[in-house]
Amino acid sequence: MSESQQTEWKESWRDEYLKWLCGFANAQGGALDIGRNDRGEVVGLANANRLMEDLPNKIRDTLGLMADVDLMEEDAQTFVRITIDPYPHPVSYKGRYYYRTGSTNQLLKGAALDRFLLSSTGKRWDAVPQVGVSISDLDSNALQNFRQRAARTQRLSKEALEEDDQRLIEKLRLVEGSHLKRAAVLLFHSDPEVFFTGSSIKIGYFESNSELKYQDEVQGDLFTQVEETMELLLTKYLPAEIHYDGIQRVEDYPIPESALRETVLNAIAHKDYGSGIPIQISVYDDHLVIWNNGQLPDEWTVERLTQKHPSQPYNPDIANAFFRAGLIEAWGRGIEKVIQACNEAGISPPTLSYESNGLTVNFEFEDQVGTKLGLSPKQEEILLKSKDGLPLRDLMELSGRTNRTKFRDQVLTPLMEESLIEMTIPDKPRSPKQKYKTTRRGLAVLKKLGSSSRKASS
Repeated sequence: MSESQQTEWKESWRDEYLKWLCGFANAQGGALDIGRNDRGEVVGLANANRLMEDLPNKIRDTLGLMADVDLMEEDAQTFVRITIDPYPHPVSYKGRYYYRTGSTNQLLKGAALDRFLLSSTGKRWDAVPQVGVSISDLDSNALQNFRQRAARTQRLSKEALEEDDQRLIEKLRLVEGSHLKRAAVLLFHSDPEVFFTGSSIKIGYFESNSELKYQDEVQGDLFTQVEETMELLLTKYLPAEIHYDGIQRVEDYPIPESALRETVLNAIAHKDYGSGIPIQISVYDDHLVIWNNGQLPDEWTVERLTQKHPSQPYNPDIANAFFRAGLIEAWGRGIEKVIQACNEAGISPPTLSYESNGLTVNFEFEDQVGTKLGLSPKQEEILLKSKDGLPLRDLMELSGRTNRTKFRDQVLTPLMEESLIEMTIPDKPRSPKQKYKTTRRGLAVLKKLGSSSRKASS
């Protein structure tokens, strides 16, 4: 037994523990046991009866909460349990707001406090009115660019797109009363950094974690940031392997372009713009990291992100404009699409990690498919015909080999070491039902070899 999100133990009562009750009320509720040590053992209370009389009034007068205060018994020892329900409105202790997360009680400050107070009203940061900005301050080119995108996707009516700027902004629900919302400024102002520090993207190339070689900063409206970030990454930061499909030049990047674009879009759409910290993209020789100071919905995990899940955008108004422009979908499939693109390219999907200060997406660069192993015609034929799995004897027959040992050493093992082919029953390598199947990476090699073959025959 240990302390958790909803349990806290104290051997005796001190008035400062009211801040723990405040934290429970602002989070998911919880119980504070008085008379239990930090090992979870009940040590008893000499003043239990007095606490039963004093605590309900003290909690009510200091925090404005109605709490259940119960006298409990365990192992012939008494203790007091204070149970707090989660409250629908913010609760403060001496003018400060506390929040229970994990087994800790945190004092909310700065951007975290702003997020908490906003969420208690049901309002998101991007929906707050921005005083001092009018329609005339928005960039007409950004608005026209949006119209063109939305016309192609047909996610806004033709009539809405033909309206003037004022009516279009209203159709996008980017106005509250007589003021533009913050989302409107980020989406359509030429320099939102004037109003919101950190509403930009930093890109850097590193030889090591401490040695920065060169860098760029991308600013402007969010639509411009998407395109300029992608252009910089693909033309300046990421190496491309070049080949030709007939007369057409093809550039293969270590990350599928569609996966990279989707990750950049997700970072921009879900960033916490109240944090004052830019999105950071760090590129190394062997990997790329995108860090975004965003917040997952309560009780969400990275594992849930990688599975099918409902769309819960951190910035609903920004996400809606991106959806109308055809940049994102409305089904919460962003990470799923990234994984799918990586699988189709025959590379490993990125790893995701989440801490209280944001989400990190890490793409490891793998050797470009086919660059280490020059496939023989027989190996290529094996990959081509093993898409559904073949037993060893059939593979040997395909290659014209009769010596099992030489076939393994010279043909099969190199394919397996390159992760081009794999066992269908890897935990039982000698199973009589064992087959060998072409991997996603192997399929990607075949696809690339097909392009090369067409070039040679043209």
